[in-house]
Amino acid sequence: MATATDRDALPGAIRHRFPLLEHQVYLNSCSQGVLSDAVRASYSDYLRDWDEQGAPWEYWMERTESARSSFAGLVGAHADEIAVTASVSAGVNAIASGLPKASGRTNVVISDFEFPTVGQIWHAQEERGYTITHVPQGDAPVVPLEAFDAAIDEQTALVAVTQVCYRNGACIDLEGVIKLAHERGALVLIDSYQAIGTMPIDVHALGVDLLVAGALKYLLASAGLGFLYCRRDLVEQFRPTATGWFADADVFAMDIQDYSPAGDARRFQAGTPPIPSIYAGIAGIELMKEIGIEATRAHVSQLNEALIAGIDELGGIVVTPRDPARRGALVAIRSTDEHALVAALAGEQVLTSSRDGNLRVSAHCYNTHEDIDQLLSALARHRALLAR
Repeated sequence: MATATDRDALPGAIRHRFPLLEHQVYLNSCSQGVLSDAVRASYSDYLRDWDEQGAPWEYWMERTESARSSFAGLVGAHADEIAVTASVSAGVNAIASGLPKASGRTNVVISDFEFPTVGQIWHAQEERGYTITHVPQGDAPVVPLEAFDAAIDEQTALVAVTQVCYRNGACIDLEGVIKLAHERGALVLIDSYQAIGTMPIDVHALGVDLLVAGALKYLLASAGLGFLYCRRDLVEQFRPTATGWFADADVFAMDIQDYSPAGDARRFQAGTPPIPSIYAGIAGIELMKEIGIEATRAHVSQLNEALIAGIDELGGIVVTPRDPARRGALVAIRSTDEHALVAALAGEQVLTSSRDGNLRVSAHCYNTHEDIDQLLSALARHRALLAR
């Protein structure tokens, strides 16, 4: 039997790098990761470079390229397949604005698990002649593959799916969706924001066409930085009209006479890169690589098993899939008043969040079994706010 020390070996080796954890039980990484010493130092580095050099734009551009390479290594891509954006919204907008209008393909399929960004951006394309088809969740905690089968047809241009639902932590059957879409000639865009950093991702092995993610949550960085992957052989098919200076083939040509997008995924970028966030993003990504994505996945799965068992003992309702393979790092628990429950837990120095009537608990590499025990003890004291 594993001892408490054995089962918490991962957080035991890294918790000292996250000062907040000395006085808070932090279980809200689905919203924002905990500030690490590496990310704090990266902002000092940015200010130092600015202070010492005044306008170190050549170095800052090198930092942008380093961010591309760092993220590419995280998802098994080539650096030239990665665009650095200010947010997932910016990346999806660039994709939507440049989506090739193949003959007769005017349907975009999205699931009901998507974050508002995805739904809003694709519905905005209705004014350009696209039809948006929603794939319903139904009664199960997952969107069934059969529902995608019914929605994807020969008129579908693109299927947009989240890897892990932000509301209940359920995973989409990515392999199944990609296979269906490709059989019918459609592209697939994956939103991996709620998965990146806690689940291994290999875009080439997966065979996905496009992927977006951000650095704020499980990549341990800060707001203002997103990434977009586009399969190398697809890049030239996209000519985004949501664009900017740094998407040009020659950034420093300063040409205002034409539109000449870069020959690689940089064509999905826009204006001045978010330099401070890039410093932080590199620090967060490299820290997560050091900690280990697979080790994080295994550790968080153990924590979530303990959490679900504890909720069962309290008579609560877990709305996240029970099968570990069908859920991400996030576990959602039904509440009678989720906002009151989040506030009550915060009053006991246990930080969580809520969505869609659910308490959201999202552990990460730095969380321990003691954190889960403290959460369960607090929930027992506020059992009236748990749905039964």
